[in-house]
Amino acid sequence: MHIGFLTPEYPHPKLDTSGGLGTSIKNLAEALIAENLKVMVFVYGQKQDEVFSENGIVFHRIKQRRTPFLTWFTYRKYLQNYLNRVAKAEHIDLIEAPDWTGITAFMKLRVPLVIRFHGSDAYFCHLEGRKQKRKNFWFEKTAMQPAQAFIAPTAFAGNLSKEIFGLKNETVRTIHYGLKLPDFSNPNPDDFEPGTLLYIGTIIRKKGVLELPEIFKKVLSGYPGAKLILIGADSPDIQTNAPSTWKILEEKLEESVREKVQYLGKIPYAEVQNHIRNAQVCLFPTFAETLGMVTIESMAMQKPVVNSNMGWAQELIEDGKSGFLIHPKDHGLYAERIVDLLNHPELCREMGKNARQRVAEKFDIKQLALENIRFYQSLIS
Repeated sequence: MHIGFLTPEYPHPKLDTSGGLGTSIKNLAEALIAENLKVMVFVYGQKQDEVFSENGIVFHRIKQRRTPFLTWFTYRKYLQNYLNRVAKAEHIDLIEAPDWTGITAFMKLRVPLVIRFHGSDAYFCHLEGRKQKRKNFWFEKTAMQPAQAFIAPTAFAGNLSKEIFGLKNETVRTIHYGLKLPDFSNPNPDDFEPGTLLYIGTIIRKKGVLELPEIFKKVLSGYPGAKLILIGADSPDIQTNAPSTWKILEEKLEESVREKVQYLGKIPYAEVQNHIRNAQVCLFPTFAETLGMVTIESMAMQKPVVNSNMGWAQELIEDGKSGFLIHPKDHGLYAERIVDLLNHPELCREMGKNARQRVAEKFDIKQLALENIRFYQSLIS
């Protein structure tokens, strides 16, 4: 079987920056190769055209092409023709694309199309209570029409996306994102810096980062030796039109609190893993996810996590066993759970052990790759 992935991002030095969407595709693509499938990855919106191979995967960098009028339509048709040409020449059996921006709108592909709900603009606007541009909803809704089936990383994301786009009888299969577990080792889980709290993710309102100043202030009341490290790219704030969400966050920090907060920006992932190992607790107070790759990565490295308690998170974590689930606006309880962990290293140890076990049971990419393969086969047989 030969699978093609159409994507705006993929973690590779030759390609532009990538986030959780690209990481999830990379994990799956490499696992499919290990099961003797053929994989092509088509990365659109690039600065140049290039075809190259690495670790058994063939990559197509597809340059962004602009026209005087209707670039949103002409570029989609260009991608359609490109995909159809390569699919015919290379005998691709199925193409998977993301829901984000409705890239497959107006496309007529000659092989089955599967859309994975990585998180559409409509989905995130719904969770954040923001009004979506009508054009963006139109693109994403139209993109659903040619799909033979849909895959969601959590049942919550699948059900909500079905509701938003009015999908009634369409097939939506829940298949979690997965991790290559050996890549997330922590041979000395008892070796960490006491009091160190770690946030990993984009510095953006929807990830709950603007709740951290008040939460951390309350943490310091119960554990004065705590410090907070934030890792991730800064972003503009949609609500205020400010160019930097980090600056908004920083202004919310009282002077006595600010000196205990360190923002490292976006750093290489090898360094991120070192910070995870060094942290006592990882924090993810997010309002909007489909699953949350960095959450399960931290859990795989035996770290206790204090996470949002919203629908998708309840499929990741058993509250009180493999992590804590608290609403990000409940600053007092969120801080209380953090302080409980900081004051009880044995609780950190037990919860971290349970978290690793949870990931091994639910998010092992070897098993999830087989689940994806069975689903693909059901669509092309």
